[in-house]
Amino acid sequence: MSVGIITIEHMSDRGVGAVNAPQVGGVAWATRDHTAMGLPVSFDLPVGGHLDALADLAAGAAYLEWRRYRHVAALHTDLVLAEEDRDERAVDAFAQCAARIATALSVSQYVAERILDHAVALRDRLPRVFECLRDGVVSPSHIRTIVSRTELIHGRSYQGLVDADIADALRKPGSWSTGRVRDLCDQMVYRRDPDAVRERRDDALKGRCFFTEAGLDGMATVGATMSAEQAAIVARVVERLAAQVCRHDSRTKTARASDALFALVKHAPFGCDCARPDCAYTVVDADEVATNAARIVIHVVTDTTTLTGPATTTEGAAEPAAHARTQDAGTTAAAAEEVAVEEVVVEKTAADTATSDAVAADAVAVDEVAVDEVAAAETTAEAAAADGVAAEAVTTDEAAVEGAAADDVVAEAVSTDEVAAEDVAAEDIAAEAATDEVAVESESELVDGVGYIPGLGIVSGAHIRDLAADPATLIRPLGDGTDTPLPATQPADPYRPSAALNTYIRARDQYCTWPGCNRPAWDGDLDHITEYDHAHPERGGQTTATGLGAKCRFHHLLKTFGDFVDDQYPDPDHPGRIIRTFTIPEGRTVLGPAYTGHDAHPGLDMIVFGDPPDAGKKTPPTPRTPTPGEPEPTRPAPRTEQKHARRRQERNRNRLRNALNGVAPPLAEDTPPPF
Repeated sequence: MSVGIITIEHMSDRGVGAVNAPQVGGVAWATRDHTAMGLPVSFDLPVGGHLDALADLAAGAAYLEWRRYRHVAALHTDLVLAEEDRDERAVDAFAQCAARIATALSVSQYVAERILDHAVALRDRLPRVFECLRDGVVSPSHIRTIVSRTELIHGRSYQGLVDADIADALRKPGSWSTGRVRDLCDQMVYRRDPDAVRERRDDALKGRCFFTEAGLDGMATVGATMSAEQAAIVARVVERLAAQVCRHDSRTKTARASDALFALVKHAPFGCDCARPDCAYTVVDADEVATNAARIVIHVVTDTTTLTGPATTTEGAAEPAAHARTQDAGTTAAAAEEVAVEEVVVEKTAADTATSDAVAADAVAVDEVAVDEVAAAETTAEAAAADGVAAEAVTTDEAAVEGAAADDVVAEAVSTDEVAAEDVAAEDIAAEAATDEVAVESESELVDGVGYIPGLGIVSGAHIRDLAADPATLIRPLGDGTDTPLPATQPADPYRPSAALNTYIRARDQYCTWPGCNRPAWDGDLDHITEYDHAHPERGGQTTATGLGAKCRFHHLLKTFGDFVDDQYPDPDHPGRIIRTFTIPEGRTVLGPAYTGHDAHPGLDMIVFGDPPDAGKKTPPTPRTPTPGEPEPTRPAPRTEQKHARRRQERNRNRLRNALNGVAPPLAEDTPPPF
């Protein structure tokens, strides 16, 4: 008996917790000096204090995660690294190291191996991104996304470049969402190694499958793998049929979608389950809905140069033509020509959608526009209703690939000149020149463009070219390729954006601009950042590229009916781009997205729009003599106007505060306040 007690105590000293021990391996966190760790000593704080503490704890959690990965990486160095290349045992050193971690943390072997994989990847493949985790500029969840999306670069010559690019982007001022982090990583990887991406995409297409999986309680799961655009088409058709119910239907949205999918496959009726005699959706013909529904549009944003294929560049060279930025105002026309939007639209019945193996173009029409920055816009009926924005699909202009061709010519000229300079009469010098030429060729790399599909994120240039080659794809340039500004509003209604501006905003924002939101811009609303003054449109809140932003329905309503204040103004340091801020009711301000469509398609910087009607005109009030007995006029919505005025004052205060904190303020305006 006493022996057993002695053994337990000995094990406890080595890290196995004794009975009722609060934690293993050191002083309990709850008993540590909170002041020394910078933690509030009390939870009796105002709302702003709690939010400040949460933000600080998020950075602290990132630092603790960094330390955890450092310890795991050290274990790998001590136990695995020396034998890694020659260990052929079934339970090799890696598995044994992971087993130690799994046992110590009471997690599965699979989880421990993933932790070990991530630690090694951050140490060896992404050291600069690893530093971002240490400094609290990226969250642990985003780190896992970055590691998983950069596996393709392991051991490649450009591995360090991708690491540096991602780290630099993460340190930019602004907020991140999971979707934007994923798109950033995919863009960096897809650009650098188009051949490897193409090979992996071909393998993925060959491996597409259909499967069923038995579940609990008499349920089962049905799934299929297919191309991203085909999956988007299937989802749109199912969602459209699932929406054919009245507001009294008792099912959840996902349950209705499950029933709609079965109705489409079985060619069975679909209907509302409210059992009301006056319901217009008692029986709905699934085939008829799928056949007669408006065409499904899959928007694809890409660069014109992406459609021509990858370009060859050398290590250390400037950005490829597809991603080069031109700030000279005189090149606006050329830049606009380099951007294009492709929209693929395909009309297909439900049966065709379920059974066809063809590309999405067979089932849905997809418009792709090629421009330096390409955007395809589709506004939902809800989105149009929320902000009064008309639903329109628009495309952007894409320019010819003269820039890329010029870069290629320059590269060839430089290479030729270098070889010629070294090619001397002597044979040994000629041999040396040949060696140098081979070395230069070995350092060259193909750099490809990327595309963006709303809801799916960044896709490779090879994927874009496959879509563009489909006969059902429509390529509509945004603009006419000249320096003439595009119209910002509809001719008869200065409140509603033009089709071109609608597309541009959604391509630029990509997602809802609220910090952390992943809802695609094409599924949301276009919101006037400064409230539109219907009585005096010239006074503010106008429909312009700077004045509009994409928001999902929830955040649009939150801004409209809550006390949250957002602001948006041109970035004086980066022409064509904008700065966004969001302020909570208690006064804390958060910057908007750090990564937008401008980063994926720099040509968007050069697209310009004209001023809305009567912009900047100051209309003085017309003097009027009241008629005897006439009742005193009243304002239509005094509380609303006061609320809008308060928000404008808050925006001005935020801009001043941001200027003091190093965030560039907007340029001065000579327009009067709206109210």
